[in-house]
Amino acid sequence: MVVLASLLCVVSVAIVIVFVRAEAPAGGATVGERLAALRAERASLQARADGEARIGLLSSFRIASLLTDALAARYEVDADRTFDRLPDSRRQLFAEVDSLNAAIKDAIDWPGVGTRLAARRAADVAAVQLDGIAGLDDAPAVLAYDPGFVPPRRATGELTLSPGAPGARPQDGALRLDNRPGPAAAGVPAVTPTVPRYAPDFASAGDDDPPVAIEVVGVHLASGSGPPPVLAIGTWRGNATLAPERLRFAVPRSAFANEAARTTFASGTLIVRRGSRTATFQLLFTVLPDRPGSFALDQRVRTTELESNTLVSPEILSRAPAGETRTVRRCFDPPAGWSFDKERRRVVIVERLGWLDDVGDPTLNGGSVEFVPEEDSRQICVAVIARPVTRLARTATIGRFEATLVRDRPVEQILQSGVRALDWREPARVPIEPGMVEWKLYLRLFDEIDREFSGLTPADVPFLRIGLDADGRMLVLRADPAAEP
Repeated sequence: MVVLASLLCVVSVAIVIVFVRAEAPAGGATVGERLAALRAERASLQARADGEARIGLLSSFRIASLLTDALAARYEVDADRTFDRLPDSRRQLFAEVDSLNAAIKDAIDWPGVGTRLAARRAADVAAVQLDGIAGLDDAPAVLAYDPGFVPPRRATGELTLSPGAPGARPQDGALRLDNRPGPAAAGVPAVTPTVPRYAPDFASAGDDDPPVAIEVVGVHLASGSGPPPVLAIGTWRGNATLAPERLRFAVPRSAFANEAARTTFASGTLIVRRGSRTATFQLLFTVLPDRPGSFALDQRVRTTELESNTLVSPEILSRAPAGETRTVRRCFDPPAGWSFDKERRRVVIVERLGWLDDVGDPTLNGGSVEFVPEEDSRQICVAVIARPVTRLARTATIGRFEATLVRDRPVEQILQSGVRALDWREPARVPIEPGMVEWKLYLRLFDEIDREFSGLTPADVPFLRIGLDADGRMLVLRADPAAEP
């Protein structure tokens, strides 16, 4: 009996040893290491994200984070288990996060519409996987949360001045739209950053920033007996207000650090306790800066200006025999592209001649030069008349006319608005010049995003509404925190 018991004990120990060896890592990564690698990859991508990525790829970053955290909530108990020993269905979930991280990396390395669309498609696939695993067990999962973008602070549209030495006069050009610090050269002091002056001492800002309302949607986020979930952002921590499958937080705006001119990422940590287990979820936000950016508008304007010239007609001769009156009528067309100014014309009698018995006497000629009705309104017609004052006199009259020619000469010029600042509170308005035939709008948003437009209503500008006023005479650019991409 003792021998049998000893044999059973030896067999049990052998089975345990074999089982432990089978579960021990055999040179491959563990589940915990794979989760750490996914998080590190995403953190690296977030650190590399520029202004375009912090806006256009925010939803992709968030899905990658939520799916990774959901996997961690389910599989961190297996953190020491070899990853390759997980069932194929579980490893596929990790592969989806890998694929999404790779798509985000491509969009950052080769920014463009195509790579951003590919990242969004990968995020859509990952979101389906996230919804699928959320209902398989009782582990918590965050499915979505709002807002994506933290609005800018209020009372930040005031003047920014470069500080100088006490009592020093401001230099010309010290007040600038963009005054970023640059690297200090050898022996040259570094550029001092601008200091915002929000209000004088006697006029405190009257607008306080309202709290940022954050709503988290998910499953199994709170237990009836446990403590409420906690959200930590910066140094602020707050308990959730519970609702069915929802958590609500009112976070002070000051908890979100931001820059004056650039967007920044802000991350909050949601802590969910269920019994003895604690799950954490990273909530990513893009914080809008105090100043939205600047713009410039160039307009090509085509107008006309009146050009004038003087036309002197050829001389016209009218000759009459003794005792007779003769009239010579001539009509003249303006040169191509010109017209006569009928208000500025005159006849000229060049010479009046008269003879009696071959003796010249100009007083014998009572002729004249006159304007006469024309057959075509564009013409000018004149009559040169030779008229004797006695029956025996011969006469000859030489005359002409002078008239002003006019035409509209096309003139083109480029009108530039200069660089103007956008403001969150007040729309910027630029008059559309009469005769504008073409324009180009240059935008620089958040100090990193550049756009150029030639059309009237560009639609893919984040946080900016562009259009014409009701009369169509003014271009209106309205920086709007609610105009999300």
